[in-house]
Amino acid sequence: KVVVGDQDGVVTCFGIKKGEAVPVFKTLPGQKIARLELGGALNTPQEKIFVATGSEVRGFTKRGKQFLSFETNLTESIKAMYISGADLFLCASYIYNHYCDCKDQHYYLSGDKINDVLCLPVDKVNRITPVLACQDRVLRVLQGSDLLYEIEVPGPPTVLALNNGNGGDSGEEIVYGTSDGKLGLIQITGSKPVPKWEIGNEKKRGGILCVDSFDIVGDGVKELLVGRDDGALEVYNFESADEPVLRYDHALSESIGSIQGGCVGKDGYDEILASTYSGWLTGLTTEPVHREGGSGEELKLSQEMQSKISSLRNELEHLQMKVLQEREKYQQSSQSSTAVSSVPAFSVNDKFTLNKDDASYSLILEVQTAIDNVLVQSDVPIDLLDVDKNSAVVSFSSCDSEPNSNFLLATYRCQANTTRLELKVRSIEGQYGTLQAYVTPRIQPKTCQVHQYQIKPLSLHQRTHSIDHDRPMNTLMLKGQFSFAEIHSWVVFCLPEVPEKTPAGDSITFYFQNTFLGTQLESTYRKGEGCFKSDNISTISILKDVLSKEATKRKINLNISYDINEESVRHTLKLIHPKLEYQQLLAKKVHLIDALRELQVHEGNVDFLLPKYRSILEEADQLLEEYKRQPAHLERLYGMITDLFIDKFKFKGTNVKTKVPLLLEILDGCDQDGLIAFFEAA
Repeated sequence: KVVVGDQDGVVTCFGIKKGEAVPVFKTLPGQKIARLELGGALNTPQEKIFVATGSEVRGFTKRGKQFLSFETNLTESIKAMYISGADLFLCASYIYNHYCDCKDQHYYLSGDKINDVLCLPVDKVNRITPVLACQDRVLRVLQGSDLLYEIEVPGPPTVLALNNGNGGDSGEEIVYGTSDGKLGLIQITGSKPVPKWEIGNEKKRGGILCVDSFDIVGDGVKELLVGRDDGALEVYNFESADEPVLRYDHALSESIGSIQGGCVGKDGYDEILASTYSGWLTGLTTEPVHREGGSGEELKLSQEMQSKISSLRNELEHLQMKVLQEREKYQQSSQSSTAVSSVPAFSVNDKFTLNKDDASYSLILEVQTAIDNVLVQSDVPIDLLDVDKNSAVVSFSSCDSEPNSNFLLATYRCQANTTRLELKVRSIEGQYGTLQAYVTPRIQPKTCQVHQYQIKPLSLHQRTHSIDHDRPMNTLMLKGQFSFAEIHSWVVFCLPEVPEKTPAGDSITFYFQNTFLGTQLESTYRKGEGCFKSDNISTISILKDVLSKEATKRKINLNISYDINEESVRHTLKLIHPKLEYQQLLAKKVHLIDALRELQVHEGNVDFLLPKYRSILEEADQLLEEYKRQPAHLERLYGMITDLFIDKFKFKGTNVKTKVPLLLEILDGCDQDGLIAFFEAA
């Protein structure tokens, strides 16, 4: 039997007989179901169904009879739930609560949003050990209402699961998946964490939304089933004891919200069941589908398969008739004198995240019905980058940036049945504003939803656990009559990945890394003062401008002082230079390709060319592909060096804008020593 909770608040339980879904029970609609878990007494089959809707937890028997309705005292909706015997673990955005037999036991306030929660198996470790997966790239291990310790993980963890479904031999092993597609296993002992393995996201696949352990191969060892937000379904096998190896993968067209292994359709054949965003349930079976046939024989479809196809055809015809009838009904009612126009509601699943690898933002939009088109508009200069998986046709409209600060207008027209669209944009630090996406699905009457995304002043910075304190740092100090909450709101405005809630305590320190250049930033602040340190003068300059603007808006007088380290400019130029050299060489090679190809056509062969030119011709397609994938990359680097030059002298009170053309000439020459000498001599 399979039980599913959906966005309309309906819990459906069904089985499969002869390829047909047979319902067991179905509840009435209500608030959206955020989580669904199976529970029951420890060491017995987990057959009770628990669902979290809003701030309430309901329990159903496997026959569909409701036996529990528990209204929690949470002010926010439940985001994560875990059940172990009589213990119930719930998390709203920042709050964790532990109940035993529906009585409040423990409470914890997290420093950042909680994405998932689980508890180590009590029968194995003889203690209650809850683990929270938090957005700030940390797993928090609790004891009662207190934090036992924190574990740093390589990305924001979205999902937790017990290894092997039971925590492994020790009961202390948990698997985590991150929103940037990484997987890892950590053993959580009573005193410290022991990392076992970690798998990066080499194939640049989507973020991980769900994991399960199940022996789908039938070799007595449970495989790891993984579902991602780009529709990739993966099966990892533990061949060597060290770390899992990818054995199978399958691409679905929508994000996979839940994944389970079990026996559903046919006795003796296990399946992997996945539910996707628009409400589809997909089963992948181990049952051999292809019958063996002779070499020249035509394969005849089995009787069972033929009847299945004809029943599907009938169902399709029935649905098409129903749609036509409803459409006629709508047309008639919309033309009557008492007509009331109704806007069809649809939900959009969106995600706007910074990718560390190429310092670009991914915007993923997913709708439950097919998308007709998406219009993207921005009031700050941004570049749209190519995405391989994107089959939509993009067209750009010219826009006037002066009166209404419009820098980008682009329309993506989607092909039929596209429910998920992925875009990539790259912003410029120091230029901040809003990116808007107007999403229009293929539904009648035409309706559009607008979604807004903030491009922050230091948009290419990403939170990190630690920084290199030996680098030459520039310091910006703020003092004034501002509260802790006020300065925190300014930092939230400037930088991504900072929790909106003001942190507990008197002061806080955050570390960031610039994903494009690799420079770093340390921000420490409390009531009445703030200290920002970076090895990049431009970062300090942007912070100074934005923070003083924000303080002026609130009529707060700021006392700003700064300490500029001359050595940091040379250090930043040395970080930029390899990237600059690589991009200049790439641009030169790309410009030569056409001429070399013409020579090749005229001469018939290219043996007379120097080896370096021959290699350009051999790699021409890859070079062009890379150049196309990173438009304006070289201009970006030129812009950053120019900003660095202007910012260096701005802090000294000199305006050097007249010397910029000279600087650009030196940049074309691509000489690192000459560049550093120019910076120091100007």
